[in-house]
Amino acid sequence: MIIVIGSVVAVPGRVDDALALSLEHVQRSRAEPGCVSHAVHRDAENPQRLVFVEEWADMAALQQHFRVPASRAFAKALAALAAEAPSMSLYDATPVRP
Repeated sequence: MIIVIGSVVAVPGRVDDALALSLEHVQRSRAEPGCVSHAVHRDAENPQRLVFVEEWADMAALQQHFRVPASRAFAKALAALAAEAPSMSLYDATPVRP
């Protein structure tokens, strides 16, 4: 599985716009093939920061997600609301089963 952790710090006064845009993206992404989970959270210590946590079945599903025109449009729109460059890290993970 592929885990994605991302974040963005919104410019002052625009976090609600960034959150609304992000929620649309999350809900759309959840319906894509290979999306196991997709969520956005507001940072409790920095309310201007949104954190994304995603799980994809494999890298092919994530790469297809990146090719969806709405995903590319979301990334551009979110970057326009960002106070600094958004961050994203990808991890190839194996579940640990007790």
